[in-house]
Amino acid sequence: MNAGIPHAPWLKAPEAQALLAALEAARPGGSRFVGGCVRNTLMGREIDDIDIATQLTPEQVTDVATKVGFAAHPTGIEHGTVTVVVNHKPYEVTTLRRDVSTDGRRATVAFTESWEEDAQRRDFRMNALYADASGAIHDPTGAGLDDVRAGRVIFIGDAHERIKEDYLRILRFFRFNAWYARGPLDPQGLHACADLAAGLDALSAERIWKEAKKLLAAPDPRAAWEAMNAIEVRARALPELANHTRLDALMRLEADLLMPADAMTRVAAALAEQESARALGRRLKLSNEERDRLVAALGGDEKIVSYMSLKEMRRAIYRLGNQAFRDRVMLAWAGAGGEKAQAWRALIAHGQMWTPPKLPLSGDEVMAAGVPAGPKVGEVLREVEAWWIDADFPDDKLSVIERLKAVAQGIG
Repeated sequence: MNAGIPHAPWLKAPEAQALLAALEAARPGGSRFVGGCVRNTLMGREIDDIDIATQLTPEQVTDVATKVGFAAHPTGIEHGTVTVVVNHKPYEVTTLRRDVSTDGRRATVAFTESWEEDAQRRDFRMNALYADASGAIHDPTGAGLDDVRAGRVIFIGDAHERIKEDYLRILRFFRFNAWYARGPLDPQGLHACADLAAGLDALSAERIWKEAKKLLAAPDPRAAWEAMNAIEVRARALPELANHTRLDALMRLEADLLMPADAMTRVAAALAEQESARALGRRLKLSNEERDRLVAALGGDEKIVSYMSLKEMRRAIYRLGNQAFRDRVMLAWAGAGGEKAQAWRALIAHGQMWTPPKLPLSGDEVMAAGVPAGPKVGEVLREVEAWWIDADFPDDKLSVIERLKAVAQGIG
């Protein structure tokens, strides 16, 4: 037992304390917070999910929760996980486990009462830290706290064995280094990832894409990304993301200018062109929204340059949308080698501030001007819109109607 986290807001929350108190009443000393909530609190990072490890079985957890009025859902019952909801806040409560067998993607587990056995089946030593209700830290591997303090990502036990249990741990190794490492990557872990990279071929597309996005969302993932490239893990898992020059230039820009990271912009930067984005979308089963964003970031007729006028910027934003405009500015800026930072930043700022207006003209108004229903209505709308865009989006209904009349007469 070592230094603790007694003042963590999530730990002191009445919901967390009430749930742990109920579990502890059923088995004193048998439940602890575990994993990311403990690790991130020690490292001063934001907390996402709150997980609890327990010596109680899933059935006992469900019984305890329902008796005190909490909702219990068997969200991962085959692996011992019950999601308990306390005052609308979810907590994943998982019975201590040990692996019986694994195939590199899924594990068959048996429940245990040993904290040491539960810790040994986890991936990295910094993820095998437990905290009790008082905030006292328990470190079964004996090295998790030291790794957190030093910013080291090291597999528990033999790295090759941990990876063989789940090949996704290769990508997790790089993702955790991108987020938490403060020095070079652990050479033993890196060697094991290189040896077992072929195991990535067995992973589902969804798991690879989820890890890739998390990795590229790190504030500065350059060292981890370069290491992935060096041992060909990136080429194996993410062959479409091969534009190293533009991605590196983009990440350098963000780091030098303290710009917030955006994983999807980085993915776009690493793609060669629109067809690469479509290929990535098909292979890794991206959502339509994700695929469309990447495609929009990588092409189109609108030329993006640092010396655009305000009128040209607004026209581009109107045609592309705010998000696609920002993505394309960032990619163009990276492609320009990071020069003319002030001008590029002005484009980014304008793209965030200016909301494209809606053409103040309806199809009914076009027909009221004498245009018959049918294809001609759309033709007139497009011609008036082109004039309105070229005039820099005047907020003047009368001028738009006058233009409509002129166009309608011309078509008639």
